[in-house]
Amino acid sequence: MTLNTTLASVTERIISRSAPTRQAYLGRMRAAQSKGPARAHLSCSGQAHAYAAAGADQDTLAKASTGHIGIITAYNDMLSAHQPFETYPQLIRDAAREAGGTAQVAGGVPAMCDGVTQGEAGMELSLFSRDTIAMATAVALSHNTFDAAVFLGVCDKIVPGLIIGAQVFGHLPAVFLPAGPMTSGLANDDKAKIRQKYALGEVSREELLKAEMAAYHGPGTCTFYGTANTNQMLMEFMGLHLPGSSFVNPNTPLRDALTKEGGRRALSLSALGNAYTPVCDILDEKAYANGIAGLMATGGSTNLLIHLIAMARAGGIILDWQDFAELSEVVPLLARVYPNGMADVNHFHAAGGLGYMIGEMLSAGLLHPDTKTVAGDGLVNYTTEPFLGDDGLTWRKGTDTSLNDKIVRPASDPFQPTGGLSRLTGSLGTGVMKISAVAEEHRIVEAPVRVFHDQDEAKAAFKAGEFTGDTIIVVRFQGPKANGMPELHSLTPMLSILQGRGHKVALVTDGRMSGASGKIPAAIHVVPEALDGGPIAYIQDGDILRVDAIAGTLDIVTPDVTDRAPATADLSANAYGMGRELFSPFRQAVGSADTGASVFGV
Repeated sequence: MTLNTTLASVTERIISRSAPTRQAYLGRMRAAQSKGPARAHLSCSGQAHAYAAAGADQDTLAKASTGHIGIITAYNDMLSAHQPFETYPQLIRDAAREAGGTAQVAGGVPAMCDGVTQGEAGMELSLFSRDTIAMATAVALSHNTFDAAVFLGVCDKIVPGLIIGAQVFGHLPAVFLPAGPMTSGLANDDKAKIRQKYALGEVSREELLKAEMAAYHGPGTCTFYGTANTNQMLMEFMGLHLPGSSFVNPNTPLRDALTKEGGRRALSLSALGNAYTPVCDILDEKAYANGIAGLMATGGSTNLLIHLIAMARAGGIILDWQDFAELSEVVPLLARVYPNGMADVNHFHAAGGLGYMIGEMLSAGLLHPDTKTVAGDGLVNYTTEPFLGDDGLTWRKGTDTSLNDKIVRPASDPFQPTGGLSRLTGSLGTGVMKISAVAEEHRIVEAPVRVFHDQDEAKAAFKAGEFTGDTIIVVRFQGPKANGMPELHSLTPMLSILQGRGHKVALVTDGRMSGASGKIPAAIHVVPEALDGGPIAYIQDGDILRVDAIAGTLDIVTPDVTDRAPATADLSANAYGMGRELFSPFRQAVGSADTGASVFGV
């Protein structure tokens, strides 16, 4: 296997660009490593406080000669994806004791659901919850009593936040343990059709609720390929999950066995043993390049164009959207999972899943094979899959052929020759578009615009019948500084209906769309955002824009629009309610979307 030249050159550029910040970061991690196991440095009083409730584990902890795991959990029983974590700490404690070590829950982090808050005021806290989770992780691990850490989280902001926090404690090994997807319910495409009918007034709210509950019906991650499941994909491509563990359903013997093995693996990687593998050595520039390649090959969530940048910066690695764009040009789309196809993640897993894809990409030179992982050196470990038999948990070689070529295909016969995301740049600024589900004929739209400062205004105009031809809908003042950059996924049914009527339609916004954005061309994350005086602040109803995902351009066709005064917006309603007043410092400190939309100056 010869490494793809573009992958090699992009990675070398990342290494060169990041050299000063990466060197400084690794210097801090090596200094932390040199202090040795943490508990030995605590005072006797400090140790007594830490072990007071540990019961039978107190004596083992006091000896400080065996490994101790800190569990960071995003458990709550309101979110299906995190409800299974209720039983994980006891499984991990049991596994640690069997291996001669100990484990404690170090702390919990918040976990909110974009699906619940979609279109509501609470969504304006969503993006900032990522950095809150990172800080909560730091608080939990700051007790400095742990030799390794296990992280329990799945959904949209939770995994990125946990990764940022884990890298601040990068001298510790880190194993991420997923909950797995819920079993398949109402097909995602059928659910989408009911949503469209409801938007048209053709079905009642009762029928809509019945369909939604048939789709989201049990514990586990939502089964479409949105941000949550994109996170799970990344954890395998970047070597922080156990191989083949991402899409094993909750509450099964195999899931429990993988959870216990995750605890044992974390202990084995600590500095007390012979296989010390801190997370700072796993999450290097090659791991992030592999993550980007996986994002492209699977047609993953646009949210990761923000999160991966923020995650990498926490480890001193500087990514930019050009890295994503260049890798998208050479990494083919190998999977079609809803909303990019009809299959859900359970179907994808059964068809060969991540193990098959990683094998194909390694063979095609589209992944760095020589990365460190929690499963050992080399990404080839992730071409295996777990089995539970008479001999306990074992890994076997996974399939090297697709078991359903409508869901996953070989690199030699992809669904399309390029990846699932496109960078757009031009006179309107810079944005991104998820194109894996956008048909070729819809990837170029040139049309007059309708401008809104609120998604509810756009939906009201739709209900009033105001969209009667080709239209580019602009929703601005939705960036991180303006209102926390909420997702605008609730616009999807409206946009789908307009496209279905034969109109050319696109969305342009300085906000986010969603990991579930599908068939509608949506130029999102536009920078500079309107509140920063970006060109998007100057356009007016009737101006002509051109969105071209094939050429990678985003242009204002109408001349001289920036000769006008920029629009302003009354954002006072975004400042209060649903906790938004507590996040005012975040809105004031946050960086731009293309630098990760983070409040941390890293």
